[in-house]
Amino acid sequence: MDEITRLLGSIERKRTESVSTQSTGSKLALLHRLHQLMTCVEDLNPKNELHEKVVKTLDYAFLVCGKRANKPKKDSFRLHMVTWNVATADPPDDVTTLLHLNSPKSPDLYVIGLQEVYSGPLRFVSDAVFDDPWSYLLMSLLAPQKYIKVSSIRMQGLLLLFFSKLEHVPFIRDVQATYTRTGLFGYWGNKGGVSIRLSFYGHTLCFLNCHLAAHMNYASERVDEFEYIMDMQSFDCKRAPAIVDHRLVFWFGDLNFRIQDHGMHFVRTCIDKQNYSLLWSKDQLIMMKQKEQVLQEFEEGPLDFQPTYKFDRSSDTYDTSAKKRKPAWTDRILWRLRPKALPPDEENENKVGLDAKKLKQLEEDMEYPLKIRQDVYTSMMEYSISDHKPVIGIFTLELRKMYETPLVRLRAEGDWSADIDAMVVYSPLQPFPSSTWDWIGLYKVDNTCFTAGWFSVLVESLHVCVNFQVGFSSVSDYITYTWVKDDEVAFNEEVIQVVTLVSVYVSKEEIPVQGGDCVLCYYCNALKCIIGISEPFQVQASKVAIEEGMLPERINGLDKAVSGDDF
Repeated sequence: MDEITRLLGSIERKRTESVSTQSTGSKLALLHRLHQLMTCVEDLNPKNELHEKVVKTLDYAFLVCGKRANKPKKDSFRLHMVTWNVATADPPDDVTTLLHLNSPKSPDLYVIGLQEVYSGPLRFVSDAVFDDPWSYLLMSLLAPQKYIKVSSIRMQGLLLLFFSKLEHVPFIRDVQATYTRTGLFGYWGNKGGVSIRLSFYGHTLCFLNCHLAAHMNYASERVDEFEYIMDMQSFDCKRAPAIVDHRLVFWFGDLNFRIQDHGMHFVRTCIDKQNYSLLWSKDQLIMMKQKEQVLQEFEEGPLDFQPTYKFDRSSDTYDTSAKKRKPAWTDRILWRLRPKALPPDEENENKVGLDAKKLKQLEEDMEYPLKIRQDVYTSMMEYSISDHKPVIGIFTLELRKMYETPLVRLRAEGDWSADIDAMVVYSPLQPFPSSTWDWIGLYKVDNTCFTAGWFSVLVESLHVCVNFQVGFSSVSDYITYTWVKDDEVAFNEEVIQVVTLVSVYVSKEEIPVQGGDCVLCYYCNALKCIIGISEPFQVQASKVAIEEGMLPERINGLDKAVSGDDF
């Protein structure tokens, strides 16, 4: 084993040098050592425990020396996260600053977690049918910037939304969402956690938005609730069935940890003088991380901003009510990179080596590295609709893509207009779980309406605005769709056999009369996501409609909706 260890040390040193600078002598020396190793391996008894240790060690050696001389290309992606306890308030008129929409560096992904979204009985019923006001506001702002809502989940007042730039959508797969209640002994959803997990260019990510138990004396209960949520949430995914199995996890929300021991006067003085670091040692989350192992793998940026709770509404003044609650950093964003699997070494001599799962993780870590850097971590003091201030975290994810080809390629064939049936041509490029429940949707991407204006109905009894505005803001915003022909594509484990390009038709009755810029998207029912997007194409305005002078309010079936009698 000493000989193997020395050899691996040589390999580790050699791989850091440029191939062009290695001397002939060093190469010959390395070859000589390899011949010695082969002799040792041939003399080993396959039934001996040492033989298995050598095999495991060589597996690691091949991983190390199998790296290419030139480092593989890595891509950087910008992630913008928001957590905000909105205290049942309706959205403000403008959240441009919150989302940094005017920033020269536009995010690739948005993840927005809200707590205490209003969920009164009537509103909750309406939100089950229509997008809630917060979701609608965010979708209407981000859709014109070419972002779509990939997934969302709501549990009473907890709301989590995941948005992506359109270009990344075919590479976001295995999307799943779940929730866990912790309020009223696990029966009530006013407290708990909601999560969205997915694969981003092959890297498993999980976002967990929590609202934990309140009050100063419940720090241990908050940790217990977090552990319970982590244990209870599971996913139908072999690579990452639990939250901790994901390559990168974000834990954020109104975690409700307080500043203990320090008196009100000292806390206020530190805030006024911006001496925030003097309060860190008594922040309950920082204190609990020192003794709770489940928290120690999570990282957090420095709290170099004002505590975000509790404020008088419509002001920047901390609580002046009779309770005079002490300010605290209740609203947080933390992250956890999955610990790297350790290579076999002398410290685990007594172990057989890496098991299959750990070896696969090690292989993934080395072949497809993932790094994270936090660029911004701050509160947004200008928003005052709630007794909490929103917190944003902006991150750079540096990773090597595990795949760069969509699962399906599709295109619009020929000219499209409402005067003639249209054709879609598609072909699978890689194996995936296709079914007859897969469909191809037509989406308008210029985010204007097909009607002369958009139709708005105010349901007074529910205090909710339902907007019939067409744009590509989520997967459900299709103009029309057509089912795929699954029987023409055969799958055989790792081999995909495509007889020919598959064609499906879209009826002219379903094509927008006024035309516009559109895309086609292939939705995979098994993966619950879009796996292919066409290039944008122009749908021509209907010549027949123009000649007949068809009125805008009669286009695309909205004539019944705007008719007072029918409505």
